[in-house]
Amino acid sequence: MIKPFLDDDFLLENETARILYHDYARQQPIIDYHCHLPPDEIAGDRRFENLTRIWLNGDHYKWRAMRTLGVAERYVTGDASDEEKFAKWAYTVPFTARNPLFHWTHLELQRYFDIREILNPDTAAAIYAEASARLNTPEYGVRGLLQRMNVAVVCTTDDPCDSLEFHQAIQADPFATKILPAFRPDKAILIAQEGFPAYIARLGAVADREIVSLESLLEALYVRADFFESLGCRLSDHGLEQVYAADFTDTQADAILKKRLSGQDIEASEAQVFMSAMLYYLGKLYHRKGWTQQFHLGALRNNSSRMMRQLGADTGFDSIGDFPQAAALARFLNRLDTENALAKTILYNLNPADNEIMATMIGNFNDGSIRGKMQFGSAWWFLDQKDGMEKQLHALSNMGLLSCFVGMLTDSRSFMSFPRHEYFRRILCNLLGQDVHKGELPQDLPWLGGLVSDICYHNARQYFDF
Repeated sequence: MIKPFLDDDFLLENETARILYHDYARQQPIIDYHCHLPPDEIAGDRRFENLTRIWLNGDHYKWRAMRTLGVAERYVTGDASDEEKFAKWAYTVPFTARNPLFHWTHLELQRYFDIREILNPDTAAAIYAEASARLNTPEYGVRGLLQRMNVAVVCTTDDPCDSLEFHQAIQADPFATKILPAFRPDKAILIAQEGFPAYIARLGAVADREIVSLESLLEALYVRADFFESLGCRLSDHGLEQVYAADFTDTQADAILKKRLSGQDIEASEAQVFMSAMLYYLGKLYHRKGWTQQFHLGALRNNSSRMMRQLGADTGFDSIGDFPQAAALARFLNRLDTENALAKTILYNLNPADNEIMATMIGNFNDGSIRGKMQFGSAWWFLDQKDGMEKQLHALSNMGLLSCFVGMLTDSRSFMSFPRHEYFRRILCNLLGQDVHKGELPQDLPWLGGLVSDICYHNARQYFDF
């Protein structure tokens, strides 16, 4: 029998999977502990004028698909009208079959607008009109969208130089979803990047101190971390090609920083020394504060220099990198662990070849002090799809404890991305249901349901102390 597309039992292949999802997973609140939602739009409870503005602006997943199909850039990020851009997306959608975009698109139409038609050129105008009309009603402001999806906590991603004024505004006018900042100091670490000296000057101004040395740079970051903490920050995040763990001394790192700030070029080996020192001292900071440190590793970014010049970063020209991860990561974690200064840590890999590396690395540094202290993070970016999620869950299950997993996050800039939590929950429940029906797990539904509830919500709430 052919199942209906995207019905209530979507992705759930047997009765046990259906019970686990509908009775245990479905009702759990969402903790989205890593995303890129703009705090200013939450503070102002922005309402989007139409479906294009909320759905296509800033979504490089969709942009890549449109470009692949031969859609001109004018209809992707250019000056075409919102209606023209949406029409091109509707034209693209049927060609995304077997890409997660096909599932996400229709999940989002169902969950936010109760629209169950398949999006294509024939249905585009009616879908655009209906969804856009709803978006212009008060309950479809971004706060209403978060509450519609039962989102309990959102952690944004914020630079140490950010004023956090919008987080302050949200806390002065709170609503059902807790919005917290997360600390991402990569621009203070990546010393070889263009604009590093200007960034350090800006950081010094925000922290009200002149940065002329390693000591003063760290002091500025500590000041900003204290400010972030005052607004509820409990997590840091780093988006790096790989972790840096070269041998260093403070004297070496200080001299390299001064050399770069004076306008001189530095060698790649010098950059490694400085970045290694910075990650070490920041890691100690996170441990002192009781924060969780996150490492998103392995992206090869901005591969098209032509499009980088034309559109800038984060516009859809990144890919999976093949950087070596294990040795430096082990050195970095061990360096902190040796001093009993290793914070709770979540490791995310972008290269699926590194799944088992991450799944076994966390076991090296779980010390019994905290349940699931070291985490193999959910499938990320290009792996954030059915096959990628299943592989991450298999690796974690085989080499660690799935029951301690803190679950899914969106890593998204879109207020319509929260059905991805549902997508993950259905995949999780289906895997467990398959194991039961193959006789690999007992059909103890209260036990399995408790495990599912923990992964979907309770583990994260306890781990991050929300």
